[in-house]
Amino acid sequence: MAHQILSETAASISELKRNPMGTVAAGEGFPVAILNRNEPAFYCIPARAFESMMDRMEDLELNAVADARADQKRVKVKLDEL
Repeated sequence: MAHQILSETAASISELKRNPMGTVAAGEGFPVAILNRNEPAFYCIPARAFESMMDRMEDLELNAVADARADQKRVKVKLDEL
């Protein structure tokens, strides 16, 4: 069965066990696919890439909230009244 690997770098679980930091470094800041019997088991993602991904997801969630509220009734307010 064919599997899609969503990273340019892949390593086996044995390689990860033998040299965890070297395996992460092999990705050069990008995710590394960790394979178990030639099938992707999980992705090893450096902290900076994970933080960036989480920031992007938060932005997408906030945009979805703003888009949902855009259709709600608007209340006009004068700055002098605030």
